Amino acid sequence: MTEAGAGLARRLPYEHRAGAVLESVRQEWPAADALVVVGATGVAVRAIAPLLSDKRADPAVVSVDDAGRFVVALTGGHSGANDLAREVAGWLGAQAVVSTAMDLADLPALDTLPGFRVDGDVASVTREWLDGHPPTVEVEEGLEGWPLPRALCRLEGTGGKVIVSDADRFLGGGEAVLRPPSLVIGVGASRGADPAALAELATAALTATGRHPAAVAAIATVDLKASEPAVVALAESLGVPLVTFPAAVLANRPVPNPSPVVERSVGTPSVAEAAALVGAGPAAFLLSEKAVSQTGDSTLALARRSGPAGHLAVVGLGPGEPAQRTPEATAAVRHADAVIGYGAYVDLAGDLLSPRQEVVRSPIGAEADRVQEALARAGRGERVALVCSGDPGVYAMASLVFELAPAAGNPPVSVVPGVTAALAAAAVLGAPLGHDHAAVSLSDLLTPWEVIESRVRAAAAGDFVVSLYNPRSQRRTHQLQKALKILAGSRPPSTPAAVLTDVGRPGQSVLRLTLSTLDPSEVGMLSLVVVGSSRTRWIGSRMVTPRGYLA
Repeated sequence: MTEAGAGLARRLPYEHRAGAVLESVRQEWPAADALVVVGATGVAVRAIAPLLSDKRADPAVVSVDDAGRFVVALTGGHSGANDLAREVAGWLGAQAVVSTAMDLADLPALDTLPGFRVDGDVASVTREWLDGHPPTVEVEEGLEGWPLPRALCRLEGTGGKVIVSDADRFLGGGEAVLRPPSLVIGVGASRGADPAALAELATAALTATGRHPAAVAAIATVDLKASEPAVVALAESLGVPLVTFPAAVLANRPVPNPSPVVERSVGTPSVAEAAALVGAGPAAFLLSEKAVSQTGDSTLALARRSGPAGHLAVVGLGPGEPAQRTPEATAAVRHADAVIGYGAYVDLAGDLLSPRQEVVRSPIGAEADRVQEALARAGRGERVALVCSGDPGVYAMASLVFELAPAAGNPPVSVVPGVTAALAAAAVLGAPLGHDHAAVSLSDLLTPWEVIESRVRAAAAGDFVVSLYNPRSQRRTHQLQKALKILAGSRPPSTPAAVLTDVGRPGQSVLRLTLSTLDPSEVGMLSLVVVGSSRTRWIGSRMVTPRGYLA
């Protein structure tokens, strides 16, 4: 729309279309998941109005004014626009404007609860809830392990009814059903098996057990059948993933109907029953034992699990600003059922949190407690984000997680990397880490000073550029001075040095110094100290350690 608007758009990490808004929106509408329109809200409304058809299929749309002050979620609030508005606001330092009633009431929206497919009279249940009449919540027996938002963890309300069920049941007015992906269909098939016969077998199993197809989470089979057309077609028809397991894994799962013939053929006495049970998890049980298709070339079993497979993501949020947070970290926090961390670090992800999540802020010094809680929640089937600043593997929580995980039953854990302080500081300074470098924490709370001192001496002897983490606090005032004295013994007083405080955050400050002029009293708990090697030099305001290309 304007030069200011175009400049604003270029700050966003999305595909950029400049030019006429109406024409661009019309061209992108069929394929886009979401659109950010930079310009007046009225222009955005006129651009999308003729194209709107169904809120379940339309792209999410947000509007940003040319001054970058407000980001308005226009349509598809519960289909991504609310989250997108908050994300864009984070990039621009703007205010997200979200107007969906459930968000304003700090209540979870039924149609966007992760892990469930919703059906029924959602609008009526939601309207009564907003009017102060919360729903009665009914959880079908055997599905108690599926986590619900705290606001739904009540047995009796005065409004409609929310039913957690995988059954194919009749729903009346004022009733909504949340269907968890609780079912896994295990399949065995001969080469060239009839796809139609296998599909009929699946339908028959679901009908006989009274289960709804929307509750099927996956089709499971032995890895030898990963490309069998009938098996692939069944997964595609239900819109679920096909998961496969080695025969040796299936052979270790006890089943009611093992077959010596199958064992001689594929290396496991069961495919359909074992795959269903393994795919559904340790606590699964069979709803339907092995059945054979009318053509005799495929078998099928149906298993049910009482709760989801939990997962713990140890997430690095980077220095703090959304612009330096990875998309993977954003997704891990957004999709978590529970977000746990030191309070200040949880606040760094405040723009990603939603009413449906349980947020647990813990004090500094309670690291083991919060890791144990995160592991316990993951073991109970929750998706947990344990947040750290910087990178979780650098002076953070990842190592403690793996140390404590065996005692917690080893729930699935992934580490989501982030930009650690040394890298953020290096980007601000120029290129101080252009050659070999070392990171040393000066905190002796967990490591004896004698050990730290020996490491600083080794870094000094090796002529490494050194990034000093946790350099100084109100109670630890002598460690930095000692470390600088050690470094000064092996490199000249003019060696470039810098103190960066709140790097990557709004209050960032940078002191560009030398080893001889660095004053420890100017260093605080939120500072990082970088000391160059004998080859590091200041080039203007840039600290540079040459790699050797021009030598």
